[in-house]
Amino acid sequence: MDTKRRETEHLKREIVAQLKEGRERTRLLLENVSDADLAAQHDEIMSPLIWDYGHIGNYEELWLLNEAFGKTLSDRALFDVYDASLHPRSERPSLNTLDRPDADRYLDAVREAAICSLEAADLDSGELLRDGFVYNMVLLHEAQHNETMLQTLQLMPSGYRPEARVELPEGNPPGGGEEMKRIPAGTFIMGTDDTVWALDNERSAHEVYVEEFEIDTVPVTNRAFMEFVEDGGYEKRELWDPDGWEWKVDEHIHGPKHWYQPERHTWWTQRFGFDEPVDPDAPVMHVSFYEAEAYAQWAGKRLPTEAEWEKAASWDPVTETKRLFPWGDEAWNGTQANLDQLAFRPARVGAYPEGASAYGVLGMLGDVWEWTDTDFYAYPGFRAFPYREYSEVFFDDGYVVLRGGSFATRPRAVTNTFRNWDFPIRRQLFVGFRCAR
Repeated sequence: MDTKRRETEHLKREIVAQLKEGRERTRLLLENVSDADLAAQHDEIMSPLIWDYGHIGNYEELWLLNEAFGKTLSDRALFDVYDASLHPRSERPSLNTLDRPDADRYLDAVREAAICSLEAADLDSGELLRDGFVYNMVLLHEAQHNETMLQTLQLMPSGYRPEARVELPEGNPPGGGEEMKRIPAGTFIMGTDDTVWALDNERSAHEVYVEEFEIDTVPVTNRAFMEFVEDGGYEKRELWDPDGWEWKVDEHIHGPKHWYQPERHTWWTQRFGFDEPVDPDAPVMHVSFYEAEAYAQWAGKRLPTEAEWEKAASWDPVTETKRLFPWGDEAWNGTQANLDQLAFRPARVGAYPEGASAYGVLGMLGDVWEWTDTDFYAYPGFRAFPYREYSEVFFDDGYVVLRGGSFATRPRAVTNTFRNWDFPIRRQLFVGFRCAR
């Protein structure tokens, strides 16, 4: 067997193993959820979990069978049920979705057919198949829905009580969490030209000049955010964007989502059905862009731009090269960041010194997504691929960029260039922030 053929066979085995592992994780997250909770819509901005589950299988059928090989198992009606662009979340509870047993059988049938098609696939032909791009895209899609499912499970009124399977290290915030790192002025390479793992909105790589700035060494902690709350930050209109102030008043927002105060100066939170005191040394989580922005104003700082965030995370000023992850190009091994869901919570800040960027900034991947002060837009040279609905339809439409992933993000689903986005009022995300100036 020649070298190229051996490499292709190895790649196919890796794809099969990753597809299997991804499906095992999806089912692990849902295995203790009742059928009633699977079918219910637990928040108006989230889909019923059973819709997400069926959609994962239908997306796989669409791309690994239909688009890649012209094969179809299902009729058009099923594709319509699981087409996210056809049905807003408000409509999904009333759709004729598959129940759990039927969804299990459907996902298994699609997977069997997808692996059978992979065996004969030419991974040197066409943009979809070349080097396994479409398989990586489907893996990323399922991983992203795993995190979305966890957001829904956090909102489930009946409570979701997962058992942590990873023990987190203790944090050690430098300078009590107040330290900042200086990032010199200069040009760096933003984005990527990778066409196998990166998604279309991350391309193309382009030079960006960034003025000198400072950025927090670690994300803003619960302790620091408590000071903002107890200093009346939610009542000081001058700190807030006018749209943010209107939202805060209309929605009666007085603290991060899931926080409550049983007595003065004592803050508790609800986490997957558990009530517990807020950990002062963990990153603040479940805050909107507007809350993050108001805190930054109160602290005499601001939120970083997307370019500033990516430079601080990815650029090595010594070698003048870009890193795939803050710590380098080596894959995540569990020691550099709190990713992969199974801790079911953020670690305390400073807990992963091995994950520092070249500038010494900590925690830029994992724990909590981080708001940036940049609207979601197309990079120079952007080309929608393989479908407009992944990125292009969201550009310049009121969405704000988030970076860095969270504890609930699967490792394959985030790098220094990965871009997430949502409306500035959203708080169901596992999202926090750090400041700049």
